[in-house]
Amino acid sequence: MKAKPFYLSDEDCKWVEETIAGMTTEEKIGQLFFNMGSSRDEEYLKMTVDKYHIGGIRYNPATGAEVREQNRILQENSKIPLIIACNTENGGNGACTDGTMIGQQTKIGATRDARYAYELGRMSNKEAAAIGCNLSFAPVSDILYNWENPVIGLRTYGNDVDRVCEMTKAYMDGAHTNEGFCCAAKHFPGDGVDERDQHIVDFRDQHVADSVNDMSCEEWDASYGKVYQNLIDNGLEAIMAGHIMQPAYTRHFNPGIKDEDIMPATLSPELIEGLLRGKLGFNGMVLTDASHMVGLTCCMKRSEMLPHTIAAGVDMFLFFNEMDEDFASMMAGYENGIITEERLNDALHRILALKAHMGLHKKAKNEIVPPVEVMEQVVGCEEHKAMAREISEKGITLVKYKDEDVLPMIPSRYKRIMIVSVSGLSAGVMGTMMAKYMGGGKKSPAERLRDKLIEKGFDAFIYESPLDALAKRAAAGEKVDINMYFAGKTPIKEFVENQDLIITLVDIAGGFQPVARPGFGMSKGGGEIPWYVHELPVIVIGCGQPFVLADIPQARTYINTYDSADQTFDALIEKLMSGSDA
Repeated sequence: MKAKPFYLSDEDCKWVEETIAGMTTEEKIGQLFFNMGSSRDEEYLKMTVDKYHIGGIRYNPATGAEVREQNRILQENSKIPLIIACNTENGGNGACTDGTMIGQQTKIGATRDARYAYELGRMSNKEAAAIGCNLSFAPVSDILYNWENPVIGLRTYGNDVDRVCEMTKAYMDGAHTNEGFCCAAKHFPGDGVDERDQHIVDFRDQHVADSVNDMSCEEWDASYGKVYQNLIDNGLEAIMAGHIMQPAYTRHFNPGIKDEDIMPATLSPELIEGLLRGKLGFNGMVLTDASHMVGLTCCMKRSEMLPHTIAAGVDMFLFFNEMDEDFASMMAGYENGIITEERLNDALHRILALKAHMGLHKKAKNEIVPPVEVMEQVVGCEEHKAMAREISEKGITLVKYKDEDVLPMIPSRYKRIMIVSVSGLSAGVMGTMMAKYMGGGKKSPAERLRDKLIEKGFDAFIYESPLDALAKRAAAGEKVDINMYFAGKTPIKEFVENQDLIITLVDIAGGFQPVARPGFGMSKGGGEIPWYVHELPVIVIGCGQPFVLADIPQARTYINTYDSADQTFDALIEKLMSGSDA
C-alpha cells in the first residue's frame, strides 16, 4: 500500500488495516460490489449502504444537482466512504447531464495536440469532482486497428501507439490536477482488434460477442502493453478489465490450457495475475466492465461468474443484477472456497487503499461532497465551453476533397441546400428508444444543421424519402400502393433543378450495436443514397463514426466532425463558408 500507485503513509495504512479488521463478513463481501444505482430516492440509497455495504457506485444520468444530492446522501450514510465513478470519457456530461461535452476522444486525437487531451481530463473531472465523484472510467486506452469495430470508433485517440500513449497519459495528468481524483483506464487487455461488440450478440454469425485481441505476445507488448505500461509507470490507480480474450498471453501463462477454457480478462487469472499484475507490475485496483454484457454472461452461470471474477484477480464487480441474488452468490463463492481468504483480503486492501489514496478517510462524512457553490461555479462553466469550441474548430477533418472548387459554400453560389439524414444500419430498437426517452424532444442533428444554415441565409431543407411520404399518407388513412414507389423515378432534370447542393449528414453513434455502418433506404431515384455526385455538388459529413467513406466511396468531398454538438456545427459551417481546411 505504500508503493505506487497508492503511496500511503503509516497512518493511512493503519486506517486500512483497522477498517478491514472491524468489518463483518457481509461488509467485506459488500465492498466488492459497484452498484448501478436504479433510484435516487433517499430510502433506496440508504438501503444500498446499510444492507449491502457497497464499495462503490456508478449511477444513471441526471443533472449535477441531482447527482450531487445523491452522492451526499450516500457518503453521509455509508460506514466506509464510497468510490463514486463516472464515464467522463468525453467531458463533464459523462458525470451529469448539464456538464460540458468537451469532445470525443477520436476528435481530440484528430487535433494531434495532447494539450487538448490534458484539458479534457482536467475539465471533465473538475466538473465530476464538483458533484462528489472521485473516479473516472477513463481514459479509454484502446487502439483502433480495425475500423469495423463498432465499440471504439469514437472512443480512441487513434491507431498510432505513440499518440495513444501520449494522449491517455495527458488525460490522466489532467484528471490528477483535481485533488483526490483517480482514473480507471479501460478496456484491458485492449479493444479495437476485432469487429465484435462484447455488449451484445453478433447477428451476423449467431455467436456471442466474445471480443478477441488476437495479437501475438510480441505485438501486444509493442501496442497495448506499451500504452498500459506507460500509464502504470505514471501512477494509474485502477484498470477496468474488459470482456476481451487475449489467447496468446493466456497460453503463455498457461501453456496447457484448452481453447474452450480460454476466458475474457474478467475471468482470466492468466491475464489479471500473470500479465497485468506480474509482467506489467500493476499494483492498483482492478474492476470488471459491466456484468450484463454478453461477453461475460455467455461464459458461465451468473451465480458462478460472480465469485470467479474475484478469484481471477479482479477486486470489484460491476454491477448487481438482482441485489439479494448476486450478494448471495458472491457470499457463497467465498464460503465454498472459490474466493479464498487470501484473495478476499488482497481485494479489500486494494479497494480501501484506493479510498485512502483519495483522502476520503480524512474527511468528515458531510465534507466529502463539495458545497453546492462549487458545483454552481464549475459545472457547465464558460471556460469549459470555450475549450469545447476550440477543440471543435481544431478537430474537424477534411478527409477527401476531390472537387476542389466546391467550397466556399455561400448563399450566392448554393442558395438551396438539401440535407439528407442517414442513421446507423443497426439503430433499431435501441436507437428508437434512446431517441424517444432520452432525446427530451430535442431537435435532430439534421434539424439543427438546417436551422443554422437558414440563419446564414441559405434555403435549407431536409429530404423526405418517398417511402416516408407514403408512410405518412398511409397513417393519415389514405390508400397507398407501394409498387408505385418502385415503378416511379424522379427525372434527373427535375431532381437537379430542386436544389443547388446536397449535404449527406451521416450520424452513427458508437457502441451498443453489432455494426457501425450507415443504413440506406431503398432509393429508386430518390435522395437516400448519394448516387448523384456527378449531377450536383455533394458534401458528405460524418458527424458520428468517422468511417463513412468506406460505405460512400463515391463522395468527392468528405468531412468528419466526430459529433453533432452545436459548437461543432458552428465551426463546420464557418469552415464550409470560408473554404478553410485549417
